[in-house]
Amino acid sequence: MWQILLVALLAAAPVAMAQAPAATPAETTTTSQLPAGVTLEKATNPVIKISTEKGDMLLELFPDVAPKHVEGMLTLTKKGFYNNLTFHRVVPGFVVQGGCPQGTGTGGPGYNLPAEFNSRKHLKGTLAMARAQDPNSAGSQFYICLDVIPHLDNQYTVFGQVVHGHDVPEKIKQGDKMQVSVIQDIK
Repeated sequence: MWQILLVALLAAAPVAMAQAPAATPAETTTTSQLPAGVTLEKATNPVIKISTEKGDMLLELFPDVAPKHVEGMLTLTKKGFYNNLTFHRVVPGFVVQGGCPQGTGTGGPGYNLPAEFNSRKHLKGTLAMARAQDPNSAGSQFYICLDVIPHLDNQYTVFGQVVHGHDVPEKIKQGDKMQVSVIQDIK
């Protein structure tokens, strides 16, 4: 068994809060299947919903920078893999992490994904894949940033961003269960 680590947690230092840069009007698109007021960077990007007893959040996925991670998340979601799993790790001001079938941070889907490090930053609401020390060891465990965390940039694969339900990640407690569904698939 391998232990999922966010190695950079030990080096975490307080970081000033910042907002995600606004997309330019040409990049921002509203999709009719989404709730009013929800905009996506690209109308064709897939969207997942993570439902918890604390509320629902919608996350836009970025297949242009992390196609294997997006494909993995969508495939596992369609199989119901994430349903009733817990957020096994909650570090206030840092991340909420889930997706371990054992609920301990030690499990995965039975395969590893190759690292797809990219230029996307770890902003508040960023969705990225957790991994062990080997950069190519990500599988099913993901985390959502509760703040800006620049020291994780280019160390973990960023593959999505919260676009609705921005307040939900901060309400999540360790042990809270999730239901994950695909709202918009890859077009």
